[in-house]
Amino acid sequence: MSVDVRKIVTGVEDIWHDGGPPLADPLRRGWIACVIANPFAGRYEPDIERFMDDLKPMGLECSRRLVAAIGGDVGRVEAYGKGALVGVDGEIEHGALWHVPGGYAMRELLGQALAIVPSTAKLGAMGAGIDIPIHHKDACYVRSHFDAITVTVADAPRPDEMMFVLVMATGGRPHARVGGLQASEISKWDGQR
Repeated sequence: MSVDVRKIVTGVEDIWHDGGPPLADPLRRGWIACVIANPFAGRYEPDIERFMDDLKPMGLECSRRLVAAIGGDVGRVEAYGKGALVGVDGEIEHGALWHVPGGYAMRELLGQALAIVPSTAKLGAMGAGIDIPIHHKDACYVRSHFDAITVTVADAPRPDEMMFVLVMATGGRPHARVGGLQASEISKWDGQR
């Protein structure tokens, strides 16, 4: 089964402060959304897992484009997340197809990326927003990096489409000060602490 891509959209934001003192180096967060035809829209298909293999090249391509969009240096990426917004003729399980192709593509490209990639999926109408969770790429309990970014593409997904999203960030929340494990304290290298 081939992947019918209608469009790829990227967004990048630089954050100098969030109400506190200006950061010495702005936080850069970026996202990429790939809008594709949903080959399972409008019907129940018992065997959808095979489509994940078809999505793997798209996951790598989107990961490469996203790294380039946020500056091109994989060494600066500290956090990530992923998600899927499925058009209303699909089902939530179709969004789960993105877990392996999206998550493993980012982890492969970033090298040491030990933490599970946080994820969300939902059904939505064209223009709906989806909040993509973000956390540290090497230890999911680094509290300063718990965050989310809202992604919206005005004309997607159409009822028979899916929008697969990847997110990367160069740091945690600006002015994080609520304690917990710090990035500099990662010691177990088990993806958690």
